[in-house]
Amino acid sequence: MFNNSSSIAINVSDEDSDDISGKLKLRLRKKRKKSGPRGKSESARRIFRLLRRWWPVLLFLPAAGLLFFEASRIGRKPSQLINSEVVTQKTRELAGEKKSSGNLNRLDPTRCLKLLPPEELQHLDIPIRKEPVGPIKELVYVSETDGVQSRPQMDITRSNLFTGNQSLEQREQSFNSVNEISRAHCGFYSKDGGFIVSDDDKSFMQTCKVVVSTCTFGGGDDLYQPIGMSETSLQKVCYVAFWDEITLAAQAAAGHKVGEDQYIGVWRIVLVTNLPFNDQRLNGKIPKMLAHRLFPHASYSIWVDSKSQFRRDPLGVLEALLWQSDSVLAISEHGARSSVYDEANAVVKKHKASPEEVEIQLSQYRQDGLPEDKRFNGKKALSEASVIVREHTPTTNLFMCLWFNEVVRFTSRDQLSFPYVLWRLKVLKNINMFPVCTRKDLVNSMGHIRKAKPLVI
Repeated sequence: MFNNSSSIAINVSDEDSDDISGKLKLRLRKKRKKSGPRGKSESARRIFRLLRRWWPVLLFLPAAGLLFFEASRIGRKPSQLINSEVVTQKTRELAGEKKSSGNLNRLDPTRCLKLLPPEELQHLDIPIRKEPVGPIKELVYVSETDGVQSRPQMDITRSNLFTGNQSLEQREQSFNSVNEISRAHCGFYSKDGGFIVSDDDKSFMQTCKVVVSTCTFGGGDDLYQPIGMSETSLQKVCYVAFWDEITLAAQAAAGHKVGEDQYIGVWRIVLVTNLPFNDQRLNGKIPKMLAHRLFPHASYSIWVDSKSQFRRDPLGVLEALLWQSDSVLAISEHGARSSVYDEANAVVKKHKASPEEVEIQLSQYRQDGLPEDKRFNGKKALSEASVIVREHTPTTNLFMCLWFNEVVRFTSRDQLSFPYVLWRLKVLKNINMFPVCTRKDLVNSMGHIRKAKPLVI
């Protein structure tokens, strides 16, 4: 008899069950394998549909970018176009970036230096103070006519007939005896001390009211013509480059000959003979720090290291860095360090001075109480000093004299002595320590071209 139940029972042996489950698993694996290609083909179809829809836009974008680039060039000045195409050198230093000759004649827009518009620079007047700034009204320079006996040269100093062999006691007095009439050693101690220039050059230098100066002794660097000047500055500013005979011969061999009028471009070449120091770096500190002695009637001066090309209007620079802030001295902050002691370690590490002479200098500064991290008005007191902008007042002149004396007594690395003199000479208040980016606005840094030849005596 048949069972009327709707359920149907199927007996399956163990072998049959294994076979069935195996077939089911095989089907599932086949399904999973087929799902991959189907997913890929679906993605491809979507991409194809997008390309078919948006291909006109994709073709238009490169053409639009090219049109935008060319349109942006139309509104730019030729100098800007040239500047944007100059390839920058890969290796740059923090404190003073060394650039290739490709930086020559670059007149980029300023980033930090705020200059007056060109039309205002053309009508800029040079202000002359009626009264000196600060407590010092007159600075008297010590010379051999004052009856001071020359002292034998000491091991810790390079004093000679040019400097007057300043004693440690006189050094201390120069910092402490600041009065309306102050006295100081300041080079040119004796007529036999050296640094001789011709009478014609002396007469020319006495006519300068505003001067931009540089120097190359030992043939180390080329002479770079300044750029960015207004017609007013070309008429009112003296550009003076101090050379020795080694530099004169090296430049003549390179085809840069001085004209009969003593000029190369806008630079008046002043030939210096009988340099007073064996160290050419120390000879270079004379025009760098003692411009007030070389240009006795100048009211303002701008110093530019020979490794740099000055690229701004000098009267505009004076207005931006001195006159706007009523400052009497402007100098750039150091780009990497703020401590004199850290800088001293860097000087020794880079073989810029011997460990022995640096230690003598630091020992004196520690004994005098110079702080580890001296700051001036909240800014670094450690300077870079490749550009110095200043007004020639009795106080700034004294500062530069004392700074020069420290460089002579200790090391020629002037960044070590600048904070010390600033700290000791407390009467100098109106100083503009401008940032590194302002210094880069002022000059094209070329780096030293070749090693300067030592002076042979």
